[in-house]
Amino acid sequence: MQTTTTPPRVLGLYDIPFWEKMRDENAMKLQCCSDCGAWRYPPGPICRECLSPNSEWKPVSGGGELLSWVRFHKQYLPAYPAPYNVIAVRLDEGPTIISNLVGEEGGKHLIGRRVQLQLDRMDDGVVLPRFVLAQQD
Repeated sequence: MQTTTTPPRVLGLYDIPFWEKMRDENAMKLQCCSDCGAWRYPPGPICRECLSPNSEWKPVSGGGELLSWVRFHKQYLPAYPAPYNVIAVRLDEGPTIISNLVGEEGGKHLIGRRVQLQLDRMDDGVVLPRFVLAQQD
């Protein structure tokens, strides 16, 4: 149960729609170039592939591969008591996002495991993108 407020995010001009869409539409959406189809994260003014300024916010599938993880044993912020983990996930669409793994962590053998997006609404209304281990076949 969360008892403290979520630490404030440092938002740039292009980050605001990312967080608003998660809060208002309960979906993670990323910029996708309207001309070449490349996904953009972090969001920005132009496509790094074709330099087009044209994009739209499209929902992601929510699937991805866990690339890296670390467990912090020291508490740095009141909202995140130790121990807690931080993970890097390559989304199926291509971009890499930094997040947390929730639920059963599955021991040491996490690299390469499939994960699935889970949007968690905090007590203060902030929606955070987090991931759970996907079911193995």
